[in-house]
Parts: sequence; structure tokens; C-alpha cells
Amino acid sequence: MKKTLANYSMFFTATILLWIKTYFVIRFYFNIPLENKMQQFILVISPLSTVLLFLGFSLFFSQRLRNRMILLISFIGSFILYANIVYYRFFNDFITIPLLFQTSNMGDLGSSVFELMNFTDVVFFIDVIILAVLMKFLQVKPVHTTKKQIASIFAAALALFAINLGLAETERPQLLTRTFDREMLIKNIGVYNYHIYDIIMQSRAKAQRALADGSEIVDIENYVKANRAQPNEKMTGIAKRKNVFVISFESLQDFVINNTVDGEAITPFLNSLIKESYYFPNFYHQTGQGKTSDSEFLLENSLYPLPSGAVFFTHSQNAYHGTPNQLKESGYYSAVFHANNKSFWNRDVMYDSLGYDHFYDVDSYSVTEENSIGWGLKDGPFFEQSIEYLKHMPKPFYSKFITLTNHFPFTLEEEDQIIPPWTSSSGTLNRYFTTVRYTDEAVKNFFERLKEEGLYEDSIFILYGDHYGISENHNKAMSQYLGREITPFESAQLQKVPLIIHIPGQKGKVIETVGGQIDLKPTIFNLLGIDLKDDIYFGNDLFSKEHSNAAVFRDGSFITKDFVYTKDLCYEKATGMETDIEKCEPYKEKTEQELHYSDRIIYGDLLRFFDKNNGTDVKVKK
Repeated sequence: MKKTLANYSMFFTATILLWIKTYFVIRFYFNIPLENKMQQFILVISPLSTVLLFLGFSLFFSQRLRNRMILLISFIGSFILYANIVYYRFFNDFITIPLLFQTSNMGDLGSSVFELMNFTDVVFFIDVIILAVLMKFLQVKPVHTTKKQIASIFAAALALFAINLGLAETERPQLLTRTFDREMLIKNIGVYNYHIYDIIMQSRAKAQRALADGSEIVDIENYVKANRAQPNEKMTGIAKRKNVFVISFESLQDFVINNTVDGEAITPFLNSLIKESYYFPNFYHQTGQGKTSDSEFLLENSLYPLPSGAVFFTHSQNAYHGTPNQLKESGYYSAVFHANNKSFWNRDVMYDSLGYDHFYDVDSYSVTEENSIGWGLKDGPFFEQSIEYLKHMPKPFYSKFITLTNHFPFTLEEEDQIIPPWTSSSGTLNRYFTTVRYTDEAVKNFFERLKEEGLYEDSIFILYGDHYGISENHNKAMSQYLGREITPFESAQLQKVPLIIHIPGQKGKVIETVGGQIDLKPTIFNLLGIDLKDDIYFGNDLFSKEHSNAAVFRDGSFITKDFVYTKDLCYEKATGMETDIEKCEPYKEKTEQELHYSDRIIYGDLLRFFDKNNGTDVKVKK
């Protein structure tokens, strides 16, 4: 035994170092809660099977190359772990295979990525450094390895994985069907096994389109019809033939609305606009890893984004019944205004699939060093330069504006700061208030310019936040600001984003309905008096008295009028106190079914089989 350990000292040293490091990162860095000793044991053993498997491949190499391969495989394992660490620092989520192929986004990330990286991160590669030093100074030479010895390593890896999976399934039945809950997967099978599983799931998803046929959509069609709320007839057509302005606010959460920091109002213009608008204080973002692009997808299709990756990248060539295409049938011209590269989030391709007539990207604007920062053109000059295009646009039009300034890492030059940064332990939260205030001022000036140019009165304005800006990594500072502990219940509540529907001449009203971005499309269409007929969509008119009063999150959590379900816990909405899980079960089943149906539409490209005027046509197949 001693001889075996000596002969394979580098192999076993690399295995132990990578195993221990991976466990400590998952246990203490990713903030994954453990409920009992069995979950603790599963977390300990889960990295070992994949570490053994990966390093086992080094044994196939010659004695001269083996140590180098051990070092290379250890580095790759460490890099995968570190990539998840950097991503987790802002998104509180884990990387998926589709994200790795979104390379066209990488060049634009710039300061955002560097903001997430620290010099001390070298500690995450400490095992690689130790191995390199040992190999250089100890000069340990590998011995010849027999096929039987290699087979025993792989057999041990497979046996460990089988034990791991068996225990995990006992703790969490149907674990591998909960693909939308990445934290649950990593907690039970480890970060490396999770990535292998992700590769398998993505490969299966690619095959689903080829195997799909029109018969699959019949059940979905029946489901959406059965769950459709009757639109509010009093609101039907009150904005008929009006121009539509949709303003998507980058990273704007609802907690800043009607709130102050150090005595200064954070959103004074939006606060005043709410008084003469329809305001929805219980409106939630429902985005996944696609962030802003996911919010666009929800808006244009009333379908949920995917559990991993961004639909804009993975399924941009699908057939969609997008809002621009459907409004075109009613004589609307459509355009997007966004001063960023047209390829970011694959927008140039996806916008064609949705039916947009024009995309005013960064090349449509005069961008200089003085009028840009961070992610591009500041919101002030962005809105101002857009006016000229609006003046000459065919009417009626459907226009979407996507802001940029309030984007992580929320940097702003001192001369643009209307209010100073806050003072807390989180520089991110401190800066967030200044960029939100800047964007609020920019949209105020935009409204004034629209009035000057005669574009205000005959229009309707939909203003909403696209996704969260402050992640759970800043809970301590958020707790300090809000004056209460950030529990899972509070964290779910912080996913509220503002929704303001402003129709000139209409009185202001607060609508308490619980809803989400999935509801935007049917709400807008009803206000315009355009019938979506028997099309397939999952949202409902937010003004409807029959609305379900619920919002579904992409990770399977949900919020209703009475309950909040998140992190496998059920809370009373009124008190924020944990309650019997059975109270959330009826909604949980419906949530999972709805997400599954939406995923099937996208993965199978099922809308190519559906004629929105005549229903399903199973004969058509492309």
C-alpha cells in the first residue's frame, strides 16, 4: 500500500487538493444552505467522483507526460470552479453551456468582469501552484500503469457517483428533473457533475426540435385557453392607434421607488409620474440567465425564458408570434433603440425573428468619450439623440428603449452625480443609487422633449425594470439600508421591478395585482384594442379581475396574493413567516407545468406548427 501511494503520489496529491478545494468553495463561498448531516455528507463526497474521473485520464499518458497532464487537468478543474465563482459574485447563479458559447458578448463586458475579479483570487489556484512546486523540486517520476489499475480508478469514480446520486435522490426525489434549480443540482451532485449533466441536457434539447411535431402543442393550447383571464373590457382600446413607448430600465428594482437615501429622493420624476399613471407595486421580473434579453423575450412573446442560457442566443431562429409582427397586422411600425453593439445578446438576429422594422444600435448614435461611460452612451444623450429618429418615424409606431447607465458596476463620473454615493460596506449598492438617480433625470428630460416635439399626447408609455440590480451577495448592505434582515422571503420580494403604465389624460391609480413580465404583452394589446385571438401565450391582462394574482420565477419559485414559495420553503405573504409547505403545493404543481410547457414550445420550435388564426396544424412540418 505504501509503495502504491509513493508511486502515485502526484496523482493522489492532485486528487486530494482539488477535492478539498472544491468542497470548501461550494460549502463556504456559494452560500448553499444545508439542512442536515446527510446533506453535509453528500456535499463532501460529491466532487470526488468527477475529480477521480478527470485525473484518471492522465494515467493513459506516458510516464514522461503524465505529471504535465495532472497539472493541466488540475488547472482546468480550477478554472471551471473559478469561472463559476466570478459569475456567482454578481448573478448568484452558475454558468451553463449556452453561456459559454455567448462569446460575442464577452468583448462588451469590459469593466464589469474586472470589477468581479480580485488579486487575492490566486488562492483559488493554490493547488495548481503546490503541484507545480512539488513536480519541480521533488522530481517524482511516475511509474508504468497497467490497464487493470486504470480500470480500478474509473470503477471507483463510477461507484462513488452512484453512491452520491443514490443518496441525493433519497434527499431530493426527482433531482435530475429539476433542471431549472441549479443550486439544488450543485448541492447534491457537485459542480463538475453538474456541468457534465448540463452538457447532456443541452444535447438533448438540441435533438428536441428535430423530433418535435405539431401534436405536442395541442395540450399546451388547451392549457393556455383554460387558464386565460378575460381582459378588462373597461380598459379595452383606451389607447387605440396610439404610439407605444416601451422603456426598459436597466437593473431597476422597485425598492428605490418613493424612497430616499440620506434624505434625497432616488427617483423623483418616476415618483411624480406614478401619481398620474397606473402603477403596479407587486410586479416581478421573471428573467433567467439571459437577463435583459430575457425580459425582452417575455415582453414580446409572453413565453418564459429558458432554464439555462439566453433564448436570444440558443433559439433565435425559431418561429415566434412576436409583438412587432402582430402589431404590424394593425398598421404599426416597430423600432428598437439601444446604444450598444447590435450583436450583443444576438439582438440583430432575434429582432428579425420578432419582426422589428428597424434597430437603432450604437452606430445610429454619436458616441464620444465625453458622453459615454461603462457600457456605452449615457442615458441622457441616448434619449436626446433618439428624438430625431422618432420625429420621422411612420405612425402609429411601437418603440422600445433600453437604457444602459444603471448597469453593473454602476459607475458614474462626478459631474453626472445628482446625489452622492451612499456609505455602506457595499460599493456596488452605494453607487447604485447615483446611477438610478441619473437615469430618472434622463427620462424626465425625455418626456419634456417629447412634449416639445408633439409626440407625447397621442402616445402610451410602458416603463418597467428589466431585472434585479443588487444581488444577494450584497444582502448585508441591503439589510442596513432597508432596516430589516434579508431572509429568503425578503429576497424574493426584492425581485419586484417597477411597472408604470402612463396614458396622457388618464388619472393615476395603484393596481395591487401580483403579476410579472409575462403579463406585459396581453396587457398592452388589450389597451390598444387588438385581439390576440387564440394565440399561445402564458400571461394575462394585468387589469383583469380574473388575473391569477401570481408571478412565476424562472427557478420554479413563485409569489401569489397570499404565499411566497422560494428555496423549498413556503411563507405567508402577509407576515413573512414560514408556514406549512402544503399550502404552496397546489401552486407549485401549476408552476412546474407552466414552465415545462413554455420550455417545450421553445426547445421544439412548436409555434412553427401553429396558425394563430386557425389553431394547430399537425400536417405542417419544416
